[in-house]
Amino acid sequence: MFREQYTKLNQQVSPDKNLLQDTIDKAKKCEKQSNSKIYSFRKPLIILVSLCLCTCLAMPVLAATVAPVYQLMYMVSPTIAQFFMPVQKSVEDNGIKVEVVSAYIHDNVAKIYITMQDLTSDRIDETTDLFDSYDINRPFDSSAHCAFVGYDKSTKTATFLITIEEQGGNTITEDKITFTVREFISHKTSSENVKIDLDLADYKTESEYQTQSPNGGGSSNENAALTEERKFLVPEPTIYPIMDNLNLSNIGFIDGKLHVQMQVTEKLTLDPHGYFYLMDENGNKVARDYNISYQTNHNGISITYDEFVFDVKKEDLQNYRLYGSFYVAGLNTKGNWQITFPLEQMN
Repeated sequence: MFREQYTKLNQQVSPDKNLLQDTIDKAKKCEKQSNSKIYSFRKPLIILVSLCLCTCLAMPVLAATVAPVYQLMYMVSPTIAQFFMPVQKSVEDNGIKVEVVSAYIHDNVAKIYITMQDLTSDRIDETTDLFDSYDINRPFDSSAHCAFVGYDKSTKTATFLITIEEQGGNTITEDKITFTVREFISHKTSSENVKIDLDLADYKTESEYQTQSPNGGGSSNENAALTEERKFLVPEPTIYPIMDNLNLSNIGFIDGKLHVQMQVTEKLTLDPHGYFYLMDENGNKVARDYNISYQTNHNGISITYDEFVFDVKKEDLQNYRLYGSFYVAGLNTKGNWQITFPLEQMN
């Protein structure tokens, strides 16, 4: 009964902008209070939001102001937020159409297929990547992720699979899901197992270094844990260009280990990345002992330095050659694609 009444009201009314702003301001004040105060305001806020949606009269439709309302409600209660989100199974923005095409629910797992189609150009291809710019909002505790499935060149359409698994093994009921995408990258190129045409024997000496706090890294050696301060090579002008937005910026020894430094630009827009490895005279790969990275800013340009560290001796360098595999996207497309749909069996 309440759902039917809400639907009828939603078709006729939308909240007053001033009242919305007052409500959002109150919610922000509430968020700054202690946990006990947040709990005490919870019910009044839910009631206030419901009244805003169901009883306030204004000229524009609800869709025009749903974004701030939705954020406010989701802060208070994901269940309330998803209940009030209007259903919209497809959306177009910036010439790109996003649509829900099918769904399958079995016990505590739901699988939803989403398509993304370029209606005006060729920005979507078989390398399209949502670049961790998507959100999957649902009114229950669960894990969720979205993965690329395939690409249809004739229709310029990429397909993605959303998988949602409810925690605790509970059966998923017919709740609404909101899927949002802010940007994607495409037209990726790769250069794998590339020989770096440098003689490592030329880099035997201990190098000048600087200390930085790493913001990332990894290790094939469990004992090589990251610490607050690490030693990095001092970046030089490019000594070996690799590909767009990737350059080899220095090689040298620090504390008896070989460091190979890669300079990365446009990391947050085109996702350039890669790695180095050594090859011995018998064709055996030698992986890095660990890698670390830090970020800096030069003339308004964000630069990341990734440093790969190898546990090899200086006197053995003539027995190794440097190789690497590298990847970068050629295009970043931004937009605002948001769809809300009932989580139900559909073909």
